[in-house]
Amino acid sequence: MSQHIEELILKFSCNDQPGIVAAVANLFSLQGFNIREASQFEDVTNKRFFMRTVLESVEGPKSMEGIRAAFQSVAERYGMCWEMHDGAQKMKVLIAVSQWGHCLNNLLNGWKHGTLPVDIVGVVSNHEVMRDISEWYGVPFHYLPITADSKPQQEAQILQVMEDSGAELLVLARYMQILSDDLCRSLEGRAINIHHSFLPGFKGAKPYHQAYERGVKLIGATAHYVTSELDEGPIIEQSVERVTHANTPEELVEIGRDIEAVTLQRAVRWHAEQRILLNGSKTVVFSR
Repeated sequence: MSQHIEELILKFSCNDQPGIVAAVANLFSLQGFNIREASQFEDVTNKRFFMRTVLESVEGPKSMEGIRAAFQSVAERYGMCWEMHDGAQKMKVLIAVSQWGHCLNNLLNGWKHGTLPVDIVGVVSNHEVMRDISEWYGVPFHYLPITADSKPQQEAQILQVMEDSGAELLVLARYMQILSDDLCRSLEGRAINIHHSFLPGFKGAKPYHQAYERGVKLIGATAHYVTSELDEGPIIEQSVERVTHANTPEELVEIGRDIEAVTLQRAVRWHAEQRILLNGSKTVVFSR
């Protein structure tokens, strides 16, 4: 059965050239759509054009299949890498967490109160610690312990949970396990991690302690897409907080928790709202 929609989100990138915006606007005008929101950006270094558009039908429900077919000619003419999504459909999200719950709680709270536009379909963890909070929010909790020997099987279970729940995004909310190269490839562009440092500084373990040893005056957090290169994925969002020489490593950790939670929620929101486009090893983020 064909999917029918009244609001859609289009995002694309292509080599910059004359007539792109006009061609898109004309096509959707003929299809009975009105542009409600539009953002665009040209990377002048590599002459790449990026655009995100929210459109609403003024003629009632429309066939997504028909709209895709109509747009195909424009996409081919300009050599676009493009995606089209139902603007009314919330993205299904699976959260992975270990023993720190500040990021998890912030995501669950935003979802429960309707301020985070996603559908959280489950929580997976290699510990039992976060079961109570997950179940309190009414979210299925999947305890998937892991050892060095069981890592392939445990990661296969994560993929199975995603498939069974229909999850489109895996959020690593302080999940303190390094994903295998195979899992990273399987989830390319569909997994977001929060790193408790302002990357590219202080990668790997205990970044706040590394920051303390260097006497930094700003600490931060970075939300990025997961790749097989540890803490090297395209950066989505970063935030910082001022600290002083008087702060201990433990105080830096405590200050950092709030930064991490806010930064990760922003990244998840922007991904779910289709506001992020990849630009090589970087991102273009059309945030509000």
